[in-house]
Amino acid sequence: MPNGSASRTRTAFQLVLGWLALLWVLEIVDQATGNALDTFGIEPRKTDELVDIVPAAFMHFGFDHLVANTLPLAVLGFLAAVRGPGRFVAVALITIVISGFGVWLIAPPGSNTAGASGLIFGLFGFLLVRGFVDRRITDVAIGAVVAVFYGSILWGVLPTESGVSWQGHLFGLVGGVVAAFVTAPARPEGVKPAWH
Repeated sequence: MPNGSASRTRTAFQLVLGWLALLWVLEIVDQATGNALDTFGIEPRKTDELVDIVPAAFMHFGFDHLVANTLPLAVLGFLAAVRGPGRFVAVALITIVISGFGVWLIAPPGSNTAGASGLIFGLFGFLLVRGFVDRRITDVAIGAVVAVFYGSILWGVLPTESGVSWQGHLFGLVGGVVAAFVTAPARPEGVKPAWH
């Protein structure tokens, strides 16, 4: 493996591991303080809750909730981050904001929404389209593999299960697709894009 690839792989691994470690530390603090951090969840259509859109993506309602999100976030996060930490952070932020705003806009009154699942759906959407946007055959193949192994999560964008934020999932997916286009590498003007 070339040094550049090895370095990117190591950086992606460290970034995602650090992200997950932060989620676990926050949940440990939340449990130790009697769920004090649950107030950072998003309550819809309250203007003072808009500031919780980003923090909500880092909070969870118990260890079961966090455990369910850890593996898919690790896998999809690593696959997204391996192309560069800067783009990963930009994709994550765009996804979190779009997902959180969607929750704030249309979630049921009186609900409180938090968790990394909106980001997971965003990373899924990003990986599905990244190869086509960037015109990279290897990323198209990665997207196909992701679709095979994680395609069933698309059921999560439908309002089929009580207590699950399909709004966060749906807008997260949209956010990931938007992020693929917004963060696409710039091409020199006048150069026809080619597959590589």
